[in-house]
Amino acid sequence: MTKLLKRLLGDVLLETELSDVFSSFDIIGDIAVIKIPDSLLMKKKLIGDTLLSNVSNLKTVFLQKTAVDGEYRLRGLELIAGEDKYVTIYKEYGCQFFVNVATSYFSPRLSTERLRISNLVSENETVINMFGGIGTFSIIIAKKTPALVYNIDSNLDAYVLSKINSKLNKLQDRIVSLHGNARDILTSGLFENKADRILMPLPEKAFEFIGISVNCVKPSGGYLHFFSHIKSDTKSKAVIDSENHVHSLFSNYDYQIKHTQIVRAVGPRVYQTVTDIYIKNS
Repeated sequence: MTKLLKRLLGDVLLETELSDVFSSFDIIGDIAVIKIPDSLLMKKKLIGDTLLSNVSNLKTVFLQKTAVDGEYRLRGLELIAGEDKYVTIYKEYGCQFFVNVATSYFSPRLSTERLRISNLVSENETVINMFGGIGTFSIIIAKKTPALVYNIDSNLDAYVLSKINSKLNKLQDRIVSLHGNARDILTSGLFENKADRILMPLPEKAFEFIGISVNCVKPSGGYLHFFSHIKSDTKSKAVIDSENHVHSLFSNYDYQIKHTQIVRAVGPRVYQTVTDIYIKNS
């Protein structure tokens, strides 16, 4: 998608205007979410209509007015072309998901990471997805491998969609959706020493849940998939900086870093990374 928008707008914008266009945008089902610089906001309808008429099966185009923010990681949206609707069906790796782009967090840009982690899960594992949202990670894991996955989210809309999506994919027997704060749920005593694997896909705050997650890992050991936002001078240095960050956070634990990689760039010299950590709860 990185060059598609500029190519489509080549016939309707001036060359000087085209240089200001943000290259990337998200397509979620039949909904597109795009960013437009302030210098081109007066042409937002033209941009939306052009995208709508040139991308097959697209029905709605939203302008992203604010960054992802708040407890539920939502973004402000403004309809600029097409149908006034927020709910769509998104497909990924043979799974289907109802997504409400206004009331629940979802990013198609994590698709490769969802597949990567699903390939690491073994049969009959107990997996905890601490910030599970509408169930994308959880469902792709359960679809691929007969594991038991607990999908936790504090956003009621995301929780409801996770229940719906589990049934849609006929995986309700492998996925337990829980509504509430991950801290409250995981410190209730019900999950102590229970997990083979824990997903922590909340890079802004995952570090606040390290002790809680370790306490839920089986005494024999288990894996944490720990997401971070890392400032780094260069992309090539981001993995090293991320692992140094992990070492500083986990210094009091019995752990091994198995793998670290960049998931995506999220800003100038800021990268979202994920580290696979084998850890013992002892």
